[in-house]
Amino acid sequence: MQRTFRFYRVNLNILFQRNVSDKTKSQTKQSSAVVDAWGQHVTLRHVQDPMFDSLRRWTKALNYHEAPSVSSTIAALDEAGVDRMLISAWYAPNNIMISNEEVFNFVSQSNGRLVGVGSVDISRPQLVMREIRRCIEKYGFKAIRVLPWLFQVPPTDRRFYPVYTACCELNVPFCTQIGHTGPLMPSEVGRPIYLDQVALDFPDLTIVGGHIGYPWTEEAIAVATKHPNVYIDTSAYTIRRYPRVLIDYIRDNGRKKVLFGSNYPMINPIKALEDLDTLGLDESTRALFLSQNAVRVFRL
Repeated sequence: MQRTFRFYRVNLNILFQRNVSDKTKSQTKQSSAVVDAWGQHVTLRHVQDPMFDSLRRWTKALNYHEAPSVSSTIAALDEAGVDRMLISAWYAPNNIMISNEEVFNFVSQSNGRLVGVGSVDISRPQLVMREIRRCIEKYGFKAIRVLPWLFQVPPTDRRFYPVYTACCELNVPFCTQIGHTGPLMPSEVGRPIYLDQVALDFPDLTIVGGHIGYPWTEEAIAVATKHPNVYIDTSAYTIRRYPRVLIDYIRDNGRKKVLFGSNYPMINPIKALEDLDTLGLDESTRALFLSQNAVRVFRL
């Protein structure tokens, strides 16, 4: 009887140790996961558009002569240890640079690694609700993105309001760019303070402002701090270019408000994650920044 008891006790200890080990491995995997909140799998008509000539002067990453394969985008994620990337359609006035159908096709080829973000042409308001509903209900996209500078109007313009209404009804985030533009287009429409009025008018709308809002990053932080549903993503900036005020915000009361993003292919994820350790984030804040905030905001 005593031998039997010892046998069960030994085996229970082994089972307990295995469970603890498996739990630790699961937690380690979760804490090391990375979600890139802003990327594109480009089409040639998008990446070769003359508006990006100014970006091509800064980086060779946009010099495409043939359409990239989805596998090449997945390889860039693998190189950086990124689990998933949100990729966006691009709609400008009467110009579809990356269509929602193309994004759906890219996502379908990615084995779950790419997550769709739809877009619409706000100059055609009669089609906005129908197209956003198609993006969410048919294609399974997780957000809608519209860039004010493409339309040269701020996000308080009445043409944006059907987009906000649709996003609220379908319970998905609205994503946009805040800060100055790389292409040679007016930057004023990217002032983060415009989102203050949008958040007041649509308190249930989740808003993600990409590109950190520079040179108005403090303005972006003020709006994100004021409104519980407003967030910032770090796309288009390498870590060494983060303003000090943003780093302090991530470390402190903005730990649940800032999402990692790269703006691939302008910046490869591995380059965007360079110098991550210099941020001095504790383990829980690091996990929030790299993945958990995005998982929560986009319901991944």
